[in-house]
Amino acid sequence: MVVLGMKKEVMSPNTKRFQDYFLSRLLKKFPFLVEAWYWALIYWVSKRASTIHLLCRDADFLQVYQLGRAFSAVTMVEGTVNVARRHALQIIHLEQKLHIFLELDVQAWFLKHPFLLHWTNRTYSFIHIPGTILFLVWLFYYTTTRNRIDLPLHNKPMGEADGSPAGPMLYAARRRTMATCNLIAFIVFTLWPCMPPRLLSDPEVPGSVGKEARSYGFVDTVHGAEGESSVWTQNKFCNQYAAMPSLHFGYSLLIGLTIMSIPLAPQHNRSRTVALTMGLRMRLPSARRMLCIFLGVAYPAIILVAIVATANHFILDAVAGAMVCGLAWTGNRVLLNLLPLEDYFLWCVRIHKPARKAVHWDGDEDESDYGHKRFGAKGVIVD
Repeated sequence: MVVLGMKKEVMSPNTKRFQDYFLSRLLKKFPFLVEAWYWALIYWVSKRASTIHLLCRDADFLQVYQLGRAFSAVTMVEGTVNVARRHALQIIHLEQKLHIFLELDVQAWFLKHPFLLHWTNRTYSFIHIPGTILFLVWLFYYTTTRNRIDLPLHNKPMGEADGSPAGPMLYAARRRTMATCNLIAFIVFTLWPCMPPRLLSDPEVPGSVGKEARSYGFVDTVHGAEGESSVWTQNKFCNQYAAMPSLHFGYSLLIGLTIMSIPLAPQHNRSRTVALTMGLRMRLPSARRMLCIFLGVAYPAIILVAIVATANHFILDAVAGAMVCGLAWTGNRVLLNLLPLEDYFLWCVRIHKPARKAVHWDGDEDESDYGHKRFGAKGVIVD
């Protein structure tokens, strides 16, 4: 474990004794089930935990989430909606001072182009969660499955590895980055609730604050009669006052940067030389690298336009989302300190987490747990 620069060796139970149990054999045969569990846990934290203090008044909810009630007693403040509205107005005032209050202009342009707005609404409602899951599936396949030398695949003979040279460690790092994004965002959501622009036009809010909020004229294009809302945007666990920071943009930036910079397999990374005039030559990246760069830039750009045009986020929300992404990207290794807890949990439920045979590109095999943990004879974590 590493805490504040101090390293400490931690002993944890060795679950290898349970490798012949049914659940252990099931996970070994279908290792992707482990990832499904992690994703469900990450999604629950990001979409459920941040709403505990806002939903504490629901009696049925309280019966299920007793811990949520205790948490609410500490963090709940009266008039959360009013506080979130004032915070949104503060963001507008700050953007006006910085001369970046462009949300109204962007939305006005899309309102004049209904066809583009229709697909922008769809992008906001249907891309964020499914797109993130698809990215994780692809990254797992390209960094881990394609590098399994004991698994024959299409166009991949047994004993060969042709995935990303980064290997399983890259996948594990990005999964930890997403979890860290959720943790940071949850703290901000709880301490500083912020209303999205689309909710500022509530006609029932009295006083000068309500009048100012309505004066901007933001339109809720997603949840209106002709909108494209989905199960991802409309459910009782969705925190309506978690606009700052924007995980829509934070996730998309993480995905874009990963795709743009991912190490490619050697056969997909061969650059080519193009002859120019006067004997000059230019060396161009491979077609697959160019595609990665294009997708890596286009995806976060599209999400940024969508969250602003639909009045679900301010520009500064996206800036904060990018900062959260940067912090999580550089500091996600702190979550490795939780590995002993995972080991104890697996030991309690008598499950052995499957190790994955990966191949380093120098030809050496490495029996590792997704490339980030190995056990000694007594179960000592070596990282």
